[in-house]
Amino acid sequence: MKLKVIGSSSKGNSYILEAQTGSLLLDAGVPFKEIQKALYFNLSNVVGCLVTHEHKDHSKAVDNLMRSGVNCHMSIGTAEKIGALLHHRCLSMPSFMPQFNIGDFIVKPFSVEHDAAEPLGYLIQYRPTGEKLLFATDTYFIRNRFNRLNYIMVECNYCRNILEENIEAGLIPESLKNRLLESHFSLDNVKGFLEANDLTQVRKIVLIHLSEGNSDAARMVREIKDLTIKDVEVAEPAKVIDLEMCPF
Repeated sequence: MKLKVIGSSSKGNSYILEAQTGSLLLDAGVPFKEIQKALYFNLSNVVGCLVTHEHKDHSKAVDNLMRSGVNCHMSIGTAEKIGALLHHRCLSMPSFMPQFNIGDFIVKPFSVEHDAAEPLGYLIQYRPTGEKLLFATDTYFIRNRFNRLNYIMVECNYCRNILEENIEAGLIPESLKNRLLESHFSLDNVKGFLEANDLTQVRKIVLIHLSEGNSDAARMVREIKDLTIKDVEVAEPAKVIDLEMCPF
């Protein structure tokens, strides 16, 4: 498989998980034209879109995708917030829903912690090869534990000391600090999450949704690589990341 990054920041988040038998969109928080361009203006191979929550940097293009014939999967709470609940292309679900199929992808939603109506993370398995990918963004805590993962896409939004320094310098209001602490994954929280999970079969960790002013990409990669002894990359717009367990 391949992971194509369209956007991965507070300006907009969207990714394409590309496999031999179809592509799955992960979030749609960028202008629709950017998604079209990344897909070479051909949506016929897109089997669906997984939406994590209603904030515009994750859902901006959902309406356009549904109008273009793409099924968008999201929680009931998210569908209600963006006004998509009654659209026939909106396939809403409760956070406790069992796994379901989107083309050759098997998807299991799980709850995350964010200041949104009913945010979700997704465990995704590609049926033809059995590869498993975890997709979790915009959360400060994940209660679930996972086994036999091959790839992890996880938010690593900020470094606590950089955030504190920016607040002391008057660059960030105290209210924004509280929101970050209660809705986004810090470097320390990511490390704690990784330590709590089975990483024995993990081949690659992709860090997503880094804060522009409160993160240090090189430090994040270094510390997580030192902790896990795994291949670690940062998602950047237009970047293509090979998921190499079963390449094609």
